[in-house]
Amino acid sequence: MKIETIEDIINHFVAGNKDEKNIGIENEKFIFDKKTNNRSNYKKISSVLQFLHENFGWNKVKENENLIGLELNGKQVTLEPGNQIELAGEKLKNIHEACAESFQFQEQLIQACKKLDLDLMSIGYDPLTKLKDVPSNPKKRYHVMTKEMPKDGRLSLEMMYQTAGTQINLDYSNEKNFSDIFKLCSYLSPLSISLFANSSIREKVFSQFLSYRAYVWQNTSRGGLPKIFLENMNFEKYADFCLNYPLLFIIKNSNYLFPKKYTFKDYMENNINEIDRESPTKKDLETHLSTIFTEIRLKQYLEIRSIDACEWDCHCAAPAFFTGLIYGNLEEALDTLSKWKPNEVLNAYFEAPKKGLKTEINGKDIVEWGNIFLDISRKGLIKRNYINTKKNNETIYLKNIENMLLEKKTKAEKSLKIA
Repeated sequence: MKIETIEDIINHFVAGNKDEKNIGIENEKFIFDKKTNNRSNYKKISSVLQFLHENFGWNKVKENENLIGLELNGKQVTLEPGNQIELAGEKLKNIHEACAESFQFQEQLIQACKKLDLDLMSIGYDPLTKLKDVPSNPKKRYHVMTKEMPKDGRLSLEMMYQTAGTQINLDYSNEKNFSDIFKLCSYLSPLSISLFANSSIREKVFSQFLSYRAYVWQNTSRGGLPKIFLENMNFEKYADFCLNYPLLFIIKNSNYLFPKKYTFKDYMENNINEIDRESPTKKDLETHLSTIFTEIRLKQYLEIRSIDACEWDCHCAAPAFFTGLIYGNLEEALDTLSKWKPNEVLNAYFEAPKKGLKTEINGKDIVEWGNIFLDISRKGLIKRNYINTKKNNETIYLKNIENMLLEKKTKAEKSLKIA
């Protein structure tokens, strides 16, 4: 299918409309050599993937005979640029299922690492390794990105090689529902950064940030929180945003081509001489959408991307928090932030990596807003009423946030013992 008009892009987003309310979680982890404390090189990471293939039935994914990932029943394991390992989970009905999926993979990884004398670390930024010492892997996409990304974002390589996050993927039922979810997630970006800050150490010293990962992403090419995201978004506006967004690369016959300063609009209007003025296909559109690295992103579902990776005690908290707000209590959540102004949200967004819970929006700090939205989320999860085998609903996963707000300290502050 060719993409020839903006209506083709809009129709791509319309095709994402679903009656279901599924949840997908993607989480990244660092792997270190236990003897040296060095990040694991590609050879070791390949051994991890091989172990998962042999012992747990994962199917291999290769690129030019290089093992670059695994897949099984809708789940994918992929390698990030610095050999961070990522699980992209299935689309599931509730947090109980999603959390169980993550726990199962965690146990598999632990077995692999024990066998290979490796250590796992779930944190938003590698606290030990200098950028120049981070190993790479042979994925073609990352070779292109390593060359191109630093041109427009001074911390782009740190983003690629040094950060690890949790991403939440959620469905929308129609354009109005998409607009509402997109607005809520964009406005709550400062709160998300603050509540889930877990990356304060850089090269073994305090970085002066509670979420250094968030600061890095704010200074990454193709990243950030564009002001247009704080306006009323719809499919046409997002399609126009994508049309005028620069291309990172074009894939033709498995080769990655550099498109200079062309936008997707140039591609669609057959203005790219290097590919004989070809039109983009649906696959080309999907590639372009996946190279937009903003805090919130639309494909045929919505992605929330402003959360630091964390250990098992808090791993399910952010997905539960946003599920309660979006799938359980969206109208009240939107009404609560109705008086927030875009400029103050942007200001809070830039302050949040350093100030954390002390960040202010509309006269209240994140502790106050956190408690307000936590209550809204809790009510939403109660209303959803998904019960596990122990007769608990999804609110059990909010405990980590409750404790943090009670103590008024982020995970980053507690790890640093900051008063």
